[in-house]
Amino acid sequence: MSEREQVIVGVGAGTEATDMVLNIGPQHPSTHGVLRLRLRVDGERVTECEPIIGYMHRGAEKLYEVRDFRQIMLLANRHDWLSAFSSELGVALAAERLAGVEVPERAVWLRMALAEMNRVLNHLMFLGSYPLEIGAITPMFYAFTERERLQQVMEEASGGRIHYMYNCVGGLKADVPSGWEGRSHRALDEVEHGMARLDKLLRHNEIFAARTKGVGVLDAATAAAYGVTGPVARASGLDFDLRRDEPYLAYDQLDVPVVLRTEGDCYARFICLLDQVQVSIDLARQCLEQASLIGGPVNVKQPKIFKPPVGETYVWTENPLGANGYYLVSRGEKTPWRLKLRTASYANVQALATLMTGCLIPDMIAILGSMFFVVGDIDK
Repeated sequence: MSEREQVIVGVGAGTEATDMVLNIGPQHPSTHGVLRLRLRVDGERVTECEPIIGYMHRGAEKLYEVRDFRQIMLLANRHDWLSAFSSELGVALAAERLAGVEVPERAVWLRMALAEMNRVLNHLMFLGSYPLEIGAITPMFYAFTERERLQQVMEEASGGRIHYMYNCVGGLKADVPSGWEGRSHRALDEVEHGMARLDKLLRHNEIFAARTKGVGVLDAATAAAYGVTGPVARASGLDFDLRRDEPYLAYDQLDVPVVLRTEGDCYARFICLLDQVQVSIDLARQCLEQASLIGGPVNVKQPKIFKPPVGETYVWTENPLGANGYYLVSRGEKTPWRLKLRTASYANVQALATLMTGCLIPDMIAILGSMFFVVGDIDK
């Protein structure tokens, strides 16, 4: 079929249907970043979808090869700007494992508390923006009200609102301010209270359910085949969470509930995210309680120019959007020979090619938003 036949469809052109190639993007407002979808449509029904990525590629992995580990922390928290603390934590864990650095216990519990609060911040962004993408504006105001409560304590601890740069090889850069644990507890209590109205607004909302239930169904086998992880995978019944299954830090000392659903549709993915917030609030409280009982330093002093020994290691963590992997190869120099990222968004967005096929154009945005990806995390 010629390009002309693909794109020209006229009224009264005959009874023979002709597909149209439609580009969504590369600057579509309903994505967290710049993504392009190349659709083939028959009327309003999508018959083929090709996600086209790379518009935000900044070469992070190559930049790591000419940066020392202090500079890498600055870059690592930017590819997924909603999960900055968790992303830099993964790099620190990889370097610490390769160098055999034992992090002080107080730093371990503080890292976990901050990681869980960062998870809540990430989820609140999507819990507010996803309804907005399909026509509901009020949840965005509710979600950002709760985000601000946690942003304040995260900023108080690290000095940054979005890009924290609080991890270092050996622990945290500095201890939290006096009384910070108590203020964090209060912030979590307020967020928990505020989540009740967001839940009430959306969980049983008939309009929201009509736009999301039965739409964009991703079955467990397909999710596993694409390497989908995190809340998106658990909404399809994949019972996998690294905090429980391959614990790092001190997660093996906690009971980590895993939120599961089996429907695999847009609604299930959203509800998984909604219920995960409460799980992370509970975990953050437990970590704060442990941290408040432990004194001592929050880091092990390292040379200003840290040089891990020759070798390689792989660390993966349960980031807010799914499993992130960090493959670190060192030749004993101040910069890595290789630091390869396995990002959750990159794996998750692959499934769009399957999910979009057969859907209607109005449902496309509902499906796209429900995959909960950050484009910088795809492109790196």
